[in-house]
Amino acid sequence: MSSILIIARKEFRDDFRNRWTIAVALLFAVLALSIAYFGGAAAGKIGFTSFDATLASLTTLAAFVIPLIGLLIAYDMVVGEQDNGTLLLVLSYPISRVELVAGKFVGHCCALATATLVGFGVAVVIIQIMQPEARTSGAWLNMGNFVLSASMLGASFVALASVISVITHDKARAAGLALVTWLGTVIIFDLCLLAILVFSGGNEWEQSLFPHLLYLNPIDVFRLINLTTLGSGSGNELFMGMTATHVYRPWVLYLVMLLWIVIPFELAQFLFRRKEV
Repeated sequence: MSSILIIARKEFRDDFRNRWTIAVALLFAVLALSIAYFGGAAAGKIGFTSFDATLASLTTLAAFVIPLIGLLIAYDMVVGEQDNGTLLLVLSYPISRVELVAGKFVGHCCALATATLVGFGVAVVIIQIMQPEARTSGAWLNMGNFVLSASMLGASFVALASVISVITHDKARAAGLALVTWLGTVIIFDLCLLAILVFSGGNEWEQSLFPHLLYLNPIDVFRLINLTTLGSGSGNELFMGMTATHVYRPWVLYLVMLLWIVIPFELAQFLFRRKEV
């Protein structure tokens, strides 16, 4: 355990030293405030509007940005060491392969979670000051739900990045596979689901299957965790209409999200133990 914590601390500090964490926190804060203030521009409204509508917009933003950042900060956790010729040296120390991957995983997850908490947290405090109707316990609970689920979403893509880093043999291929993974989960998967909806004609079989297909993508699970708590009228009518035939329980959604962290992480451990270096 001490070896894991030492490695995690090093990765966490490296992410700060490389300005990754600071840049991501600033990016989250600026984008969140921009969406909160200019989100109603299309309807001719400038300024802070409904907190629920703002949170729905932040959910959409986070669903695109956080997976990409999670992949970018972690895709080279193993293959980067191999490319630099330091992997054998690191493994010559009294640490196991499991401890190496676990330490790097924990460090990157903590760095991304810190950036998420600080970036969105600063934005929320400013929104709370400028928007008195948002100063309710319900709004704070929804925001806490958002930050927790966003951190878990980031961890799930750090776990996927660890798998990519283990199965590839150079950083260029790892970066390419990370980009393909992002495009597949953010864009292509939802396009395929939309095609199923269109061509099936909304039959009974499709209506019973479709809500469960969303579990196959951590981004959609993240959306469900947040948008189902907001309900209709927050700019998420399309998504809510697509899932209206099924009742999602929050604990089930969080369990699925946890599985999206644990399963790829364990797969990376399994593959790395059998990897020739």
